Amino acid sequence: MSLESSVISEPRHPFPTSSLFSRLAGFIPGILLLAAVGYLGKFVEHSIAVYGKSHHLVLPNIEYVLWAILFGVAISNTIGVPAIFRSGVSTYEFWLKTGIVLLGARFLLGDVRRLGGLSLGLIVIELALALTFMTYLGRAFKLKPKLVSLLAVGSSICGVSAIIAAQGAIDADEEDSSYAIAAILALGAISLVLFPIVGHALHMSDRAYGLWTGLAVDNTAEATAAGALYSDAAGKVAVLAKTCRNATIGFIVLGYAIYWASKGEAAVITNKASFLWRKFPKFILGFLLISLLATVGFFSKSQALALGNLSRWAFLLTFAGVGLRTNLKEISKQGIRPFIVGAVGEVVIALITLGLVYGADRWYQL
Repeated sequence: MSLESSVISEPRHPFPTSSLFSRLAGFIPGILLLAAVGYLGKFVEHSIAVYGKSHHLVLPNIEYVLWAILFGVAISNTIGVPAIFRSGVSTYEFWLKTGIVLLGARFLLGDVRRLGGLSLGLIVIELALALTFMTYLGRAFKLKPKLVSLLAVGSSICGVSAIIAAQGAIDADEEDSSYAIAAILALGAISLVLFPIVGHALHMSDRAYGLWTGLAVDNTAEATAAGALYSDAAGKVAVLAKTCRNATIGFIVLGYAIYWASKGEAAVITNKASFLWRKFPKFILGFLLISLLATVGFFSKSQALALGNLSRWAFLLTFAGVGLRTNLKEISKQGIRPFIVGAVGEVVIALITLGLVYGADRWYQL
């Protein structure tokens, strides 16, 4: 056989079926771990409720959300997450976005509209306040300029997602990005404990608490969890308010990209419309589409209920992932100054937005 015929007989473009399946299979162990940790949280919540009821005891109602996160944190910071599970655990953001899209079945567009002009106005105020305050605070602590920009973007819009989007747009160092992400993740974990305590102490309505959570908690996963810890209704409002904040990511990151490009420290944006589309969180469009279909009666009552239940299962995986991805040792290595700036900024923003929401609810009945 000649060399030419042997070459011709070789398939030139073999379809990588085996590699695709092996890659997908690589996610399975981690996804199963997410499901196991999330279901364990659900099981513990149910067991405590049953025990209290059968023994006529009034026990604290700790939602599965917090149990799942706590179990995840315990695993991550003791035995750690073995390499075989990591790719699957990293899908928790996919399950978060899937859960939000499916949650659209429980929102009629009238519900979205009833968020109201006042609530939307508060979202605009929060964005302006967070960007301005974090910028001046970071400068006061003499942090690196681009780190200040990342902290400002992360605390005003949607935490880690906004930081990652901004990092590439303003050509920030990965070290700056890791500092900002560590600060945002640590503060998000703290909010899961403090926000429900404050909400119950002030006897906030589900709507007011959900709006406050959606305004003040940065990461979408933590905002969703903090809302769900209070009540199902509060969780829905928190998701809606947070989704409105997320929708601004493209515009704000574009503004920062243009600013740093004007200083000769980032690439010039040639096509602003294309940039906005790339940075816009597409899951928001999915949420609105499902909500539109629910509004026009496309889903039967049982189908809408099934989609709502699927969203809860997706969130179950999400909350387990939040815990499993929280490495307290790594966060502590990032240094104290970015954390101080983030902590002071988050506390101030949380207090101001709490005052705004509490006042608006009292005087204008949110």
